[in-house]
Amino acid sequence: MAKVLSDQFYSVMKKLEPRYPNKVALMLPALHAAQEEMGWLPPESLDEIADYIGCHPAQVREVASFYTMYNLKPVGKHHIKICTNVACCLRGAYDLVDHCEKKLGIKVGQTTDDRKFTLHEEECLGACGTAPAMMLDDDYHENLDTTRLDELLDSME
Repeated sequence: MAKVLSDQFYSVMKKLEPRYPNKVALMLPALHAAQEEMGWLPPESLDEIADYIGCHPAQVREVASFYTMYNLKPVGKHHIKICTNVACCLRGAYDLVDHCEKKLGIKVGQTTDDRKFTLHEEECLGACGTAPAMMLDDDYHENLDTTRLDELLDSME
């Protein structure tokens, strides 16, 4: 199998190994490191992770497809994840989703033609007390309205 993950990935894994009871326990950190390196998790990277940690590729796919934080297809330079759980919905999350769709010219699950933005709904971001919330890349933004959303999107390069 041709390697798609870098020497840097393997260096990080080697440093983490002593902290875990076995290599299979490295699955989540390995998925994070691979996604950080590649921007998403192509099938070849999942196979390579499975080979490295010593489990069946289906197990890695099961985990990667279960968690919404892992991208199994390419995403834009900026990843917008708007919480649409009950607290956020009650405080206007779907208005934010609709606003993003119109502003960016895409639907949830799509990426803009220039590959700048990908829009997703997120089941819960754990920010119910400061709803509505979203993640823009790795940053949380809370108590949002469409004005603040526009400011955030317009500030992205």
